[in-house]
Amino acid sequence: MNENYRHRQLLALLNKQKALSTQTIIEQLKVSPATVRRDINKLNELGLLKKVRNGVEHLHYTIVHNPELVDTTHNDEKQRIALAATDICKAGQSVFITCGTTMMMLGQQLCGRDIQILTNYMSLANYLIKHKHSDLCIMGGQYNAEKDITLSFNSSDYSHYYAANIMFTSGRGLTEEGLFKTDMIIANSEKQMAAKADRYVVLLDSSKLDNKAGMLFTRINDIDTLITGQEADPEIIQKLRDKGLKIILA
Repeated sequence: MNENYRHRQLLALLNKQKALSTQTIIEQLKVSPATVRRDINKLNELGLLKKVRNGVEHLHYTIVHNPELVDTTHNDEKQRIALAATDICKAGQSVFITCGTTMMMLGQQLCGRDIQILTNYMSLANYLIKHKHSDLCIMGGQYNAEKDITLSFNSSDYSHYYAANIMFTSGRGLTEEGLFKTDMIIANSEKQMAAKADRYVVLLDSSKLDNKAGMLFTRINDIDTLITGQEADPEIIQKLRDKGLKIILA
């Protein structure tokens, strides 16, 4: 059983039972105690569950069903992408970080640096608070437990109070047309952020390139930089570069 499959199985069990003992996970997944400990530690660090004594607890009821928030595939590639993204952040800058697995990894990499992080992604905010990041702005609004974000439906809340040097986001696919997203609630909140950022940077693993899924959210001409994995198809990369898109291969 590979790591990604185990993670999905563990999260699916947790979504049903809300709390699991370590022994229950061992029995249900038929894996060793050492493997379970590694999986729990990784998912806890990603903010996808809460590690407790002798087991785990559930965070948000529907988080396992939202593919834009939970996608444990291509973890190694996503870690490289997140690390590459930190290289374009300079001391003293402010950055918007949206929601998703790669965004969580990016936030973890930036934690402790002289970077102001603005986010409405509560799992990331909780992580940064726990690890004492000194410059965090939690963007206001009503908390949506299903999406694990705060939402403001008044665009002036963003335009009056928030601005950043860079906005980091992801999506379900990217083609020569632009970036596609499937969750319209999350997309709406991000649209307001994008209007207040100097640069728009997309972090996307290579499996999502040349993939149309959902709604065309950001046209290619409005994306400043794409950071993706070195596994990406060279022909796809060249087509995107021919459109004028700057690409960093991690």
